Amino acid sequence: MQQQGGEVLIISTIIIALIVIFLIILFTVFQRRKNQLLKEKSLEKKRFEREIAETQIEIREETLRNISWELHDNIGQLLTLAKIQLQNATSESLDDISETITKSLNEIRSLSKLINPEFIKNIALKEALQLEIERFNRLQFIQATLQIKGEEKELNQKHGIILFRILQEFFSNTIKHAKGTKLEVSLSFEPEKLTIQAIDDGIGFNMEEIQKKGIGLENMKTRAKLINAEINLESKPNNGTELNIYYYF
Repeated sequence: MQQQGGEVLIISTIIIALIVIFLIILFTVFQRRKNQLLKEKSLEKKRFEREIAETQIEIREETLRNISWELHDNIGQLLTLAKIQLQNATSESLDDISETITKSLNEIRSLSKLINPEFIKNIALKEALQLEIERFNRLQFIQATLQIKGEEKELNQKHGIILFRILQEFFSNTIKHAKGTKLEVSLSFEPEKLTIQAIDDGIGFNMEEIQKKGIGLENMKTRAKLINAEINLESKPNNGTELNIYYYF
């Protein structure tokens, strides 16, 4: 009887020891997994912050290129015209001179918004898009419109920077290469999703070729993925281009 009791005690001790060892192993694995997840999360955060910084630099560079062009070709021309008008001024031409100077001042005020460092640092998507659309129309690059649909929701400010840069790349292609006459942009707000659509009536392109060469398209998709967004780009030769961005709140 004592022998049986001893065997039970030994078996019980072994079972308890195995359970303890199993729990220790389980806890160790859990801790390692937890540490790995924390490390991955930290790396992902650093990657995101680096992407935001790089995106802000790209926006700043694009903005400075635009400002340089406008100062040289647009405001420069207006001021040259004002100078010529002043040199040949008559009482009848004073209104024209005043109009030219006023237009130059309005152009400079518009540029001052873009020069402000806070504009780049604290981009609000809707306002930034509105400024771009106004610039396109003011400079007669293209006939552009911006439409807001649904009940507006506040976006994560850093996500807005990424979205604006993606659209800025599309606009740049439309203005420089697509040779279109119209650009239509819309923001459609839904309870759990924002759909951003940009359509031009330019010359379009072959999607297969772009997908083979399209580093720009891959960059857009990679950035969109960082902020839980999806991108769909559609185009056909001589049939314009359409960009759809689906951003999930």
